Amino acid sequence: MTNIQLEIASRVKDMREVCEISMQDMAEKLDVPVDTYQKYESGEIDIPASILYEASQIFDVDTSLLLTGEDTRMSVFAVTRKGKGVRIDRREAYDYENLASNFAHKEMEPFIVNVMPKEEGYVPEPNYHKGYEFVYVLEGRLRVFIKDNQIDLDEGDSIYFDSLYKHSMIALDNKPVKFLDVLKL
Repeated sequence: MTNIQLEIASRVKDMREVCEISMQDMAEKLDVPVDTYQKYESGEIDIPASILYEASQIFDVDTSLLLTGEDTRMSVFAVTRKGKGVRIDRREAYDYENLASNFAHKEMEPFIVNVMPKEEGYVPEPNYHKGYEFVYVLEGRLRVFIKDNQIDLDEGDSIYFDSLYKHSMIALDNKPVKFLDVLKL
């Protein structure tokens, strides 16, 4: 576990306690088992970006407060220069860069996601969360697993889906993939 992972977990725990929400209630609100939620707060396992976003909605704070410990300041617009978004190296399969971390009261959460190639036959642990997700492939080829489907996307292709269905993604052709990912919870 990384220092960043522990810091984020500590901020989530602190916010839950400030909001006077029990672990049981928080787990129910996030639709995860209590033992999984306890592991999130202890830093034992990574908190998925979708869960962080949903937790921020429950706490009525911006996601960036949980990610960085700093509150947002921008309410009219926010510029994120190339490569300068808040990096979230949180899950083994994906590397996230938040593109609007300093904008207050977001209705959606935009990320640039990088997926490195893995060994043949690898399928990452599926993720699911409330809301919708839009993926637009910027570089490379991406395979999306959703429900009982497998969809291959080339550069310029996109997919919009109900993210309550379990989903995961892998890089194809043994090359990295970069895509725009927009979460709406």
